[in-house]
Amino acid sequence: MSRYRPPRAKGSCYITPEGERRLREEVRQLWKVERPQVTASVHEAAKNGDRSENGDYIYGKRRLREIDSRVRFLTKRLEELTVVAEIPSNQDKVYFGAWVSLEDEDGKEFEYRIVGPDEFDLSQNTLSMDSPLAKAMLGKSRDDEVKVVTPKGETLYYIIAIRYQISRA
Repeated sequence: MSRYRPPRAKGSCYITPEGERRLREEVRQLWKVERPQVTASVHEAAKNGDRSENGDYIYGKRRLREIDSRVRFLTKRLEELTVVAEIPSNQDKVYFGAWVSLEDEDGKEFEYRIVGPDEFDLSQNTLSMDSPLAKAMLGKSRDDEVKVVTPKGETLYYIIAIRYQISRA
């Protein structure tokens, strides 16, 4: 079985200041805190003799590869990203960083923030700007209809509010 994985489609290269801060903190945590701990445990495990049957050594080395791979990915990604800290001059339309309140046909309300693909988290009501719903909302104004095709069919939302907030990063 081959290890080849087709390359992922590149996401948009925008990020909020908070998202950039979180990614930089993750790099710092992995490189300055976690990696030295794992390196020390691998060093201790290597002293125990036969490395081919030493689980601590094998899993420690694997974890080091995972850490190095993640740090390499995050470092390259941070170089590509553009931090969007400015609020758009026209705050009546949906742009990157906007908090958008939606209402569906049943009257249920939702609020999402449109962020970059590296920082979206539905549990915190943040949508990737590459998602179908966010793509449908971008450029729309208050009271506009937003149609999104889902597996269950077409869903219709109405934009009821748009707001921007200044980042404190």
